Amino acid sequence: MFRPVVSASFFKKGCDMSEHIKIDIDALRKIGWDHWDPIRMRQLDDSAWRNNAADEYDTYLLQAANMILQGATCETVAAYLDDIISGSMALGPPSEAVHHASLLTAETISAYLQVDRASF
Repeated sequence: MFRPVVSASFFKKGCDMSEHIKIDIDALRKIGWDHWDPIRMRQLDDSAWRNNAADEYDTYLLQAANMILQGATCETVAAYLDDIISGSMALGPPSEAVHHASLLTAETISAYLQVDRASF
């Protein structure tokens, strides 16, 4: 099965600039849908619409991954995700539960990147 991999121009702070970090966009989407999902795309009954709208979170999740690779704390990344929810998505100020979901998303992305980097 073909799995799209984003070969991002992301570098961990202090890494050799020739070292590209490859991020599997499907893995980030799964993290976003499992933990963050502020517009509840995973609950859509129409799988075709869900697949077509899948990239809604890509930019945000790739930015979160880049922030982690650059040394941002999970709390900083969670604040970024909260800002997306309240600002870009205009869903209002994040509740404690929403912030917890953002923090869990950041922690899960961080854990994914640790495992991913260990394989290189």
